[in-house]
Amino acid sequence: MTPGIHRRFTPLLSVICAAALLVASWPQAALARGGLRLIRDAEIEQLMRIYTTPIFRAAGLNPRSVRVHLINDHRINAFVAGGQRIFINTGLLQQAKTPNEVIGVLAHETGHIAGGHLARMGIEMSRLSTLSIISMMLAAGAMAGGAITGNAGAVRGGRAIMMGSNSMLQRSFLAYARTQEAAADQAAARFLEMTHQSGKGMLTLFQKLAARSMASLRYADPYVMSHPMPLQRIRNLERLVKKSRWFNKKDPAWLVERHKLMQAKLTGFIGGTRAVYRKYPRKDASLPARYARAIAAFRIGDIRGAMPIIEGLIRARPKYPYFWELKGQALLENGRPAAAIPPLKKAVALAPRIGLIRLLLAQAQLATENKAQARAALKNLRKAMASEGGRPMLHSLMARAHGMLGDFAMAELETAEAAIRSGDRDLAVTKAKGALRRLKRGTPQYVRANDILRIAKRR
Repeated sequence: MTPGIHRRFTPLLSVICAAALLVASWPQAALARGGLRLIRDAEIEQLMRIYTTPIFRAAGLNPRSVRVHLINDHRINAFVAGGQRIFINTGLLQQAKTPNEVIGVLAHETGHIAGGHLARMGIEMSRLSTLSIISMMLAAGAMAGGAITGNAGAVRGGRAIMMGSNSMLQRSFLAYARTQEAAADQAAARFLEMTHQSGKGMLTLFQKLAARSMASLRYADPYVMSHPMPLQRIRNLERLVKKSRWFNKKDPAWLVERHKLMQAKLTGFIGGTRAVYRKYPRKDASLPARYARAIAAFRIGDIRGAMPIIEGLIRARPKYPYFWELKGQALLENGRPAAAIPPLKKAVALAPRIGLIRLLLAQAQLATENKAQARAALKNLRKAMASEGGRPMLHSLMARAHGMLGDFAMAELETAEAAIRSGDRDLAVTKAKGALRRLKRGTPQYVRANDILRIAKRR
């Protein structure tokens, strides 16, 4: 599991708001400065693909074109941003009792994507901005006229127009948002029906949210909320999902186990040792409990305590790549890169298309400071390029591999690529210039270095 970038959002399920719309255009460095934290994990991301692929297909979306991002935040929340991107909090994943609850939320977010709600929201915001400008001009005119004529009442009237127009526009915008939320609920119910899945999980999760918010929302004005009032939403959902013949269908046992393993992993990496032993005491011999305790042990440097547990997990599920990945990660992070290579190779063999595991294997290979391993690392990094080519880390590792092999032109080029992707414009300029001095003019690598230099200077 690798930490990344992120920024805090309000804890409103599937919020469609101006803040969300901005995410797509922010560079990664800006997101990092904002304090919002994305995490990357091969096992959890693959589980999200299992959850979403049938839903995306039912919605007419290409599963490869929609990305699900994980936010390290304890609150229950999910939203869409930047076109075909879904963001989901780890808090939602940890608190969802069944896979079906998460699938229901993801189906709701898919409803926003399939309905083009982000694009329409932008149009609505532009329309309301135009109305706001007109209202402000009218109010300013009234205030100016009152000031010229000495009419204090006209000045006060202008201020009232200004305040009233803002309130009216806000209510209009939020009413539009509520309409989209209701449409996404209906779309989610339809996608679940098409994929022969229950809507009970979505209903259960929304009931949980409604119960938590009931006291604070008792006297709320429903017209200034971006979502329908909880009881209204629950009633609508009940009508939608209880009609389905799949309403009482259970999640398959294997998927429930994957869900519990995901929650154990999140507790181990995010919750800390106390949280692990509070949720998974030593007497709990289940697979998820042992998984969480193994992670907790190696995270505090207790590799001797962690290894027997990890070996036991591998014996229980020898074809599960993520137990092999954990063994390799534990060894690598405890200063044993050579020992980490065999289990990571096994993980790659079991899951050859998952680029994140190849990145971890390449890290271990490069950490040995061995040229033969550096060449092997380059091969793994090139294979990981299909899914991880946009990550600065991949290009930094490639730069290190090229440097170990004496190819300093490519080392500078990959460093420049990593820098431009992480928002370090100055380093990108310096390294791109260095690469241009070393590379042969007209080659694809030379063109790439020149492109990086031009982009860095323009920014």
